[in-house]
Amino acid sequence: MVPPLPYDDAGVRYAVCDPAEVPALTEMLALTFATSDPPAVAVGLTPAEFEAFVALVIAPKATQRLTVVARDLASGTLAGALLSEDAATPPPDGLAGLSEKFDPIFDLFGHLEDQPGQAEVVEAGTDLHLFVLGVDARFGGRGIAQRLVEAALARGSTMGYQTALTEATNRTSQHIFGKAGFTTRAQASYADYRRDGVAVFASISEHGGPAAMVRQLEPQPS
Repeated sequence: MVPPLPYDDAGVRYAVCDPAEVPALTEMLALTFATSDPPAVAVGLTPAEFEAFVALVIAPKATQRLTVVARDLASGTLAGALLSEDAATPPPDGLAGLSEKFDPIFDLFGHLEDQPGQAEVVEAGTDLHLFVLGVDARFGGRGIAQRLVEAALARGSTMGYQTALTEATNRTSQHIFGKAGFTTRAQASYADYRRDGVAVFASISEHGGPAAMVRQLEPQPS
């Protein structure tokens, strides 16, 4: 059982994101995703372009007190984070103003949502959406991503959520969520995707494709 947040484990503190941490969190996730997330790398997103996306989507997540962070105790550095939100939260305004490099990523995820079994209506206060999971490369290999997922699920359960949803973009994150009890209910293919006849994600076909995953949550005492 995951301890109540905040808690310390193996030199790392896991806690609910404080609004004051948002700038550092935005910068960390932007650099992490632009350099290691397969779809972002495939379309050539820069850290600055991804930072604009994170800055746009993070505001409601920070105020909902569902996002969890990991901070290295020795250095005080933000080591990782998992953005989480009420699944009924509407998309933020301004997505159309992001780099056009995001267009094939959004389009592919739209194909994922259109697959059979994905048309369920989410309910406010019931469905938890885990959105962006990232760990600073300097802190890789320490199990931080797994503990962030577990902490976010425990936080959601404590706040009354009954179901957790996520979209995992690569085999590593799919494995992490699978270990946390998620099952795949739909998956798209990087190899098969075409945009204007171009195989945009051919360079990352070894990752299979993004997967929509789900698990039920067990009630926990608040």
